[in-house]
Amino acid sequence: MANHKSAKKRAIQNEKKRARNMAVKTQMKNAVKAVRSAEADKAENMTDTLIKATSVIDVAAKKGVIHKNTAARKISRLTKLVNGVKA
Repeated sequence: MANHKSAKKRAIQNEKKRARNMAVKTQMKNAVKAVRSAEADKAENMTDTLIKATSVIDVAAKKGVIHKNTAARKISRLTKLVNGVKA
């Protein structure tokens, strides 16, 4: 455990950030799963789920939970997946 006052404060801050990051990552993973399952079911609302997933991924990148290039790669792959089914 931390001995200094600043180290104790930092530990509390880190725990709050960890919880926030986990929530954003979970939301992002669920959005990606929704797109993949919609693609597997050949659902007609694939584009809607893709748009929602893109938004969630962008928010995660903006908050610094994931790197912006990781976000771009995930969005690109999901878009390619949905467009491949449409074609």
